[in-house]
Amino acid sequence: MATAVQEALVQELAHRGGSATMQLVSFRLGQEEYGVEITKVQEIILMGEITRVPQTPDYIKGLINLRSTVIPIVDLRLRFGLPPQEPTDETRIMVVNVRGKTIGIIVDAVSEVLRISKDQIAPPPPTVAGLGRKYLTGLVKLDKRLLILLDIEKILGDDEEIPEAGM
Repeated sequence: MATAVQEALVQELAHRGGSATMQLVSFRLGQEEYGVEITKVQEIILMGEITRVPQTPDYIKGLINLRSTVIPIVDLRLRFGLPPQEPTDETRIMVVNVRGKTIGIIVDAVSEVLRISKDQIAPPPPTVAGLGRKYLTGLVKLDKRLLILLDIEKILGDDEEIPEAGM
């Protein structure tokens, strides 16, 4: 009797594994739509006052005080080599956790939370060459849209230029 229950449980787990899903937070930078695993996103906040840090690259906007925790802010537009843009009503800071560090990233707009099946993720095409390829984990095809799935750990985790925070 117990073996039949165990077998049913194993089949159920195998079935779930076959159609594994993940949740993404989708956001916009310029005309492109990107996604980051929801488990990396701590919260999404409005743009506020950012204190500039001297002698840092232009994509590091500075520091903010988030509920008594000081966190560095990275402008993802500038990090990706896009032209700077004045913040709009849709501009947000996504607070992400990367390798034990809390970092805020400025994005043009946060779109939605999506649940996708791992089957929907296609690997980046081999024609995507250069530095940017290592930051992509894949492409997600949604109806008439294409979502670029980012590896936020690689984009922010290897960067020695981002000031330590958490004072």
